[in-house]
Amino acid sequence: MSRYCLATYYLDIRRLGYTCALLMLMAISGVTLAQTDSGNSLREAREAAEARDQQRLMSFLDDQQALEAALEQARSEHEEAQQQYDDLEAQQTEQTQLASELSGRQAEQGEALSGLLANLARHSAEIRNALGVNSLLTLNEDALPPRLDEVEVLERHQLETMVDRLAALTARTGRAQRLELPVADANGDVVPRELVQLGDFAAFTDSELLQRNENDGSLAVMPRTPQEIGGLIPAYYQGESTVFAIDPTQGSVLQALTQRPSLWERFQQGGYVGYVVVALGILGLIVGLGQYLYLVLVSVRVRRQRQSLDQLQSNNPLGRVLLRFEGMDKLQTPEALEARLDEAVLAELPRLERSQPIVKLLAAIAPLLGLLGTVTGMIVTFQAITVFGTGDPQLMAGGISQALVTTVLGLITAVPLLFVQTALSGRSRYLTHVIEGQASATLADHLESQSPISSPVHTAVVT
Repeated sequence: MSRYCLATYYLDIRRLGYTCALLMLMAISGVTLAQTDSGNSLREAREAAEARDQQRLMSFLDDQQALEAALEQARSEHEEAQQQYDDLEAQQTEQTQLASELSGRQAEQGEALSGLLANLARHSAEIRNALGVNSLLTLNEDALPPRLDEVEVLERHQLETMVDRLAALTARTGRAQRLELPVADANGDVVPRELVQLGDFAAFTDSELLQRNENDGSLAVMPRTPQEIGGLIPAYYQGESTVFAIDPTQGSVLQALTQRPSLWERFQQGGYVGYVVVALGILGLIVGLGQYLYLVLVSVRVRRQRQSLDQLQSNNPLGRVLLRFEGMDKLQTPEALEARLDEAVLAELPRLERSQPIVKLLAAIAPLLGLLGTVTGMIVTFQAITVFGTGDPQLMAGGISQALVTTVLGLITAVPLLFVQTALSGRSRYLTHVIEGQASATLADHLESQSPISSPVHTAVVT
């Protein structure tokens, strides 16, 4: 009978323990006993537990020591469950009090607190999208504000992190600092290099500007550093100067300067017609400058010859004309002498006027070739429009560039050639006038010396 009482007491203790355990599980997980499915599961679990307890009880009735040990274990488990239940109940009371306090604060602040998270998430997304991977301020991913798009409950550390990062970004915009970061050179090799970062305006090494890679955000050397900025980089990098050029448009002007073609690239845009125009222009300039140097040399020799007419030399046109005049038959009529002298002068003109026709021809052909390049460039442009339409202007840029560049090359070639042709014509005309004038003076002197000189008649009056 005593064993049965002890077993009954043990069952009550076990049931109380299971009841406390179930209450603890209900308090933690928030299970509602009113739901039908949960009630059935609990009923089945309770019946299974009773069956196991009944089986254990029958086995313990034959073993007094095992029964006492099980009873002691049940008591300790009951006490432990009771302690956990008390802790959970105290925690629930504390959470309820905190929830009521938060509800009161939210009621006091109205809709401002409920809309704070949405505003922060929107501003964080706007800042991240505006900076992206192209800004020099975001070389480190931790510099960007945190993402709050998927946050349901705003916590204090998230708000503090966002404020700190915004303040750090603001301070970094006006800071110049030296860094050592991986940089990709023109060949694509990535090596650590020392660089200088000027806020969000520029980053450069000792000789080249840097830019962010659009794909992965890494630093890379610009394909071309503008000449206006390249001259300022070494002195600023070495600390010898405090003057540097920055782009207030956040890269728009700098991008336009880097895409500006060089003189050689401009020349290549003209195509084959441009090559022909430039080649003819160079040929005309070489021929014209060579002839002009020859005329300058002849002018020097003619000037010396005019200063020493008694010593005629054959290394200048004037000397050759006068030497030929001296070799003429002086007994001829003045008309014949004048004709022979004109013939000698005319024989010298081809040397003085050579190269002028070809220079003049090239000056006239250059604009026509430029017009030819314009027509061919427009044909290429219209062909591109026919095939691809007008949606992409870059497809038409090649033909338009050829049309404009060839026109410019034609004009640039023609203008210097016209100046050269004018200079040649003026210099040769001056020399022709000098030779003709000196030959006429020599002929006049000869004719005056050959004419009879009449002596004066003196009449004496005798008175």
